[in-house]
Amino acid sequence: MPLSALLNAWNRWDTSQFTAIAANGYESVWRTAFFPLYPMLEKGLSLLTHDPYIAGLLLSNLATLALFTVFYRLIAEDFEPSLAYRAVLYLGLFPTAFFLASAYNEALFLCLTLLSFYYMRRGQWWWAGVYGLLASLTRSAGLLLLLPFAYEYLCQHEFSYRKLGFDALSSILIIAGTGLFALYCALRFHDPLAFAHAQAYWGRQITLPGIGFARTLWVIRHNGPLSFSAIHGAIDLSAGLLMLLLTVLCFVGPWKFRTHQLAYGLYAVAVYLFLVLFPGKDVPLQSLSRLVLEIFPAFIILAMLGRKASFHLYYLMLSGSLLSFMLLQFLTGYWIV
Repeated sequence: MPLSALLNAWNRWDTSQFTAIAANGYESVWRTAFFPLYPMLEKGLSLLTHDPYIAGLLLSNLATLALFTVFYRLIAEDFEPSLAYRAVLYLGLFPTAFFLASAYNEALFLCLTLLSFYYMRRGQWWWAGVYGLLASLTRSAGLLLLLPFAYEYLCQHEFSYRKLGFDALSSILIIAGTGLFALYCALRFHDPLAFAHAQAYWGRQITLPGIGFARTLWVIRHNGPLSFSAIHGAIDLSAGLLMLLLTVLCFVGPWKFRTHQLAYGLYAVAVYLFLVLFPGKDVPLQSLSRLVLEIFPAFIILAMLGRKASFHLYYLMLSGSLLSFMLLQFLTGYWIV
């Protein structure tokens, strides 16, 4: 198979949105649903590759290497090296983890998020703020880093307002990422919240938690369990329920995070709620099985469960098989998430 054919097999779905922005900027307001840092880096790297799509693949794979390294270092310092090894392994074998190697912005966002967390845990607040700014320029969920940042800062300062320092202002950097994009949208489209309003183009609107799950169950029942929409709904529903369980386990049971680790749990809750509050119209939980990759604390809980040899074996077999199947579907042009 020619190398060009192999590379083009990865050119699917949202990939074209990022390359279009990299090549032509935000020509249409509905494309503001895709945040700017990833296509900006694609454009810059394309000066070397002469193709923003190839630049995107290179960027994502480099970001994936970096995020695995940072994830391991973060968990090894906060927990133990064996746990860190399993957490990285479980993330890399998650059924939708192949998106980290595709020309999507998942790998870049997760890398920047983990870097922000890494520096939060080390008390290097300005670096945490800088990476938080970059994360919030990559995906709208980056703004949620403000919650673990605030908790971690207060925790390390013994929840005493008298001990707060000038470096607390570094939290503003996280907000600044979204603010800069809002400023651009105001100047370009006369709507600072264009990126939020653009979600309507993709059939997404804010609802109560659980509505997306209920609608998905209705789709499965109405269309039959073997229909295309039902199978995809079941995949996203399963991913959503799994992450709900793991998010709950961040706070209860023998696997729960301790007080000094609670920033992980708070971030997991914030991201999970953010993902399920905006279901799609026709495909209620569309892309949820991909987006849950952002809930990285869930993989720490999985790694704790993986201390049991049988769980470890079952996860590797089941998740690895699903990963192979879904990757094959993606590469052959079938809509996955």
